[in-house]
Amino acid sequence: MTLLRTPRIRRPRRLAAEASALVIALIVAFPLYWMVLSAFKPADEIQSTRPRPWTLALSLDSYRRVFEQREFGRYFLNSLTVACTVVVVSALIAFLAATAVTRFRFRFRTTLLIMFLVAQMVPVEALTIPLFFLMRDFGQLNTLGSLILPHLAFSLPFAIWMLRGFVGAVPEALEEAAYIDGASRTRFLWQILFPLVLPGLVATSVFSFISTWNDFLFAKSFIISDTSLSTLPMALLVFFKPDDNDWGGIMAASTVMTVPVLVFFVLVQRRLVSGLGGAVKD
Repeated sequence: MTLLRTPRIRRPRRLAAEASALVIALIVAFPLYWMVLSAFKPADEIQSTRPRPWTLALSLDSYRRVFEQREFGRYFLNSLTVACTVVVVSALIAFLAATAVTRFRFRFRTTLLIMFLVAQMVPVEALTIPLFFLMRDFGQLNTLGSLILPHLAFSLPFAIWMLRGFVGAVPEALEEAAYIDGASRTRFLWQILFPLVLPGLVATSVFSFISTWNDFLFAKSFIISDTSLSTLPMALLVFFKPDDNDWGGIMAASTVMTVPVLVFFVLVQRRLVSGLGGAVKD
């Protein structure tokens, strides 16, 4: 005799939670949808007083105006150089610093950790003018270094604080076993500990990449005269005009700016999920 399985009825709370999550996702995704849609709309539909959430006349004129900008490719490479440099350097420094504050006991260790938290509380706008004079005194204005150094300074506190949990979750017994087997501290650091905390490094790298890639304040403040060193957000200024803004070009350029972020997410999505889910368990 076979028993017929009745379909499991979902609980009302779960259905409500899933419906709420779907509504929130749609609300968050709608601005992105409108940006991409506006980039493909013709100029008359963009400026229409009765906007519609669709178009039947797809146009590539906005993208053509974006890629016809002479310096657009250079801006793209500058942004990519700055973002990749910040991601790689901040990940390495944060990994070493998180290992030091987690595995070693030294004087002012707690004070240093508190300073990391305090650094996160200071708004970037309040430090822009002091950083400007600092970059001027070091001769870094109108260089990519004036964009890399501040973003390193703002990315490291968050990355170090977050990686502490991943390094601390690695069992000390694993380290002792590696030493017994003859592994040096350097070998344990890079061949054993580094792969275990790599998901945490990926999670912090996403934060560093997005904040650096979308930066406009530092690029506008520190790149003054040499416009060839400007980054991609500065390319949007070309489409802002005193009499009439080119909203199609603005939306197309914004869409192009979003593509590298999406590619970065696709490349690191698996390790990002494990990094946000937790660290190594004993």
